[in-house]
Amino acid sequence: MRPVRRGPSPISHDFEDYRKAKEPLVERLGMYCSYCERRLPTSLHVEHIQPKSLHPDLEGRWENFLLACVNCNSHKRERDVPFTDVFLPDRDNTFAAFEYSKDGRVDRSGSLRGRKLGIALRTLALIGLDRKAKDETDDNAKAVALDLVSQRMQTWMKAEVARDDLQAQPGNEALVRQVVELATSTGFFSIWMTVFEGDTAMRSRLIDAFAGTRPSGCFEVATTRPESPAPNPDALAGGGKI
Repeated sequence: MRPVRRGPSPISHDFEDYRKAKEPLVERLGMYCSYCERRLPTSLHVEHIQPKSLHPDLEGRWENFLLACVNCNSHKRERDVPFTDVFLPDRDNTFAAFEYSKDGRVDRSGSLRGRKLGIALRTLALIGLDRKAKDETDDNAKAVALDLVSQRMQTWMKAEVARDDLQAQPGNEALVRQVVELATSTGFFSIWMTVFEGDTAMRSRLIDAFAGTRPSGCFEVATTRPESPAPNPDALAGGGKI
């Protein structure tokens, strides 16, 4: 998951209608699901980290908002979210917690041990990033799982072609801009960052191009390596676990 900074609320009080928070959220975080990282110009909704059914006092609270697609939101359902027990992109370095593979899989980082490993596994279960079609009993859920894997695989291939083109044409600034535009229009930040591992300049451009990522402070400026623990600049509850 891409770490982001939502920043202070654009208004001085809770939103009377939480749906009105979508525009400032998109402006600060981009048109991406905060969990699966897909770019969604439509069908992107204001996501309540803590479900409003269980926490009605947080229904209009800016700090309780992210952006999510219908599929991630429906998988998460109305479950309580203890901030100390899961990694969240607005307060943890979620890029450091998970690994993306060429075959479309998402898994916990192989470097995690002990409590952090357990947190990563609980996060995957909460959001369903590692859902497998064979484990789903509902036909629609099977289709969703297959589609998400397919989209990740296609994005990985696009990123590899872009990387190879850049390596064949070093110094081609126009091509660099095209690749950044392709990445932001496709989504799946973590896949692009993984494929371009070792290319600090391109990774830095990607961090700047995806709204809300640089302000999170989760990447070293000089090396683009993940900062761990996350700086959690807004001092959100339970943040900085990785």
